[in-house]
Amino acid sequence: MPPALLALALGAFGIGTTEFVIVGLLPELADDLSVSIPSAGMLVTGYALGVVVGAPLMTAAGTRLPRKTMLLLLMGVFVAGNALCALAPGYGVLMAGRLVAALCHGAFFGVGSVVAAGLVAPERKASAVALMFTGLTLANVLGVPLGTMLGQHFGWRSTFWAVTALGVAGMLGITALVPRQGRDTGNGLRAELAVFRLPQVWLALAMTTLGFAGVFASFTYLAPMMTGLAGFSAPAVSWLLVLFGLGLTVGNVVGGRAADRALMPTLYLVLGSLAAVLVVFVFTSGNRITAAVTIAVFGAVGFATVPPLQMRVMQKAQGAPALASAANIAAFNLGNALGASLSGTAIDHGLGYTAPNWIGAGLAAAGLGVALLSGALDRRSALRARPGPGSTAPEPFDREEPGRHDDHARYV
Repeated sequence: MPPALLALALGAFGIGTTEFVIVGLLPELADDLSVSIPSAGMLVTGYALGVVVGAPLMTAAGTRLPRKTMLLLLMGVFVAGNALCALAPGYGVLMAGRLVAALCHGAFFGVGSVVAAGLVAPERKASAVALMFTGLTLANVLGVPLGTMLGQHFGWRSTFWAVTALGVAGMLGITALVPRQGRDTGNGLRAELAVFRLPQVWLALAMTTLGFAGVFASFTYLAPMMTGLAGFSAPAVSWLLVLFGLGLTVGNVVGGRAADRALMPTLYLVLGSLAAVLVVFVFTSGNRITAAVTIAVFGAVGFATVPPLQMRVMQKAQGAPALASAANIAAFNLGNALGASLSGTAIDHGLGYTAPNWIGAGLAAAGLGVALLSGALDRRSALRARPGPGSTAPEPFDREEPGRHDDHARYV
């Protein structure tokens, strides 16, 4: 395992903590800032929208920068945004700090995915990407629960100061472990933008948006759901987040390995399973034991989608993966915003705390539909490109085979 992957995972740990820790602190934030729970939930939506805007803009701005330099600059923005959150006198400035921190998120994971994939052999690319995203899953196992407990005992500002320190640690790790790299030798921004003419790239982004909208439709309101329906105390939410994080870690690893073997079948399986688990959660959320078990399974299935979704868009980007990869991170967070917003609206209209699970299941099922359409187009393209009897025409480059993905190493 290249040491650089550990540095990328460390940066992902800090970013993942600041993204998700707000979920465990919604009741405290709402009370301290004198806003409603759905209004506090907009801090999740606002961050996600910041990622949607920042991912393509920051990646495009850094197209000609060395990858390592770009990663360090992004972590610097992350540190500044979280320090602003910690110092925020009210809701407006806190939202502004969240938006600043969000600007670096998509570009970091987008550029980091390309770096990670270029550090290993072609047949291990999805596993390398999954290893970088392990930092994100560990953020849910360790960072989010500890940050939630810290905020509950010492105030939510202490959580943001701790996250700021994580950002500084991430910068040090990247400085020490990520090898220095030259400038991109490709055609720059024009080549990166060209991939967005491809329908399959847009279908990949759509399945990411819908699939992760399903995850966040439920996850955003996990704390009030568990305290209001299952009867857990507020401190117990931290341990439920640990269960969710453990599920994420398992799902991330399994999803990466499965995607290296068979990418599209993995996507069909995990998106379908996600929809099914969320339907089950509607009926298990009222009991402590069944809710806790479902939360762990939900985490595993939800994050098993990440490596195959990220590899799908990189595969279809055909030689210009950086901006497309960052755009897919934006798609993840557009899904976060969509899911959180729809669920918040449902709760505001009196549909109760089980409504987010129904909404999430429907969104995940829609993502599965897009995946099935994309796979059907792959098969149609392969049939059209298949050589006739006696022909020596080569295999189509875009044909998917187990363990085979486009080689992006030369762009890192």
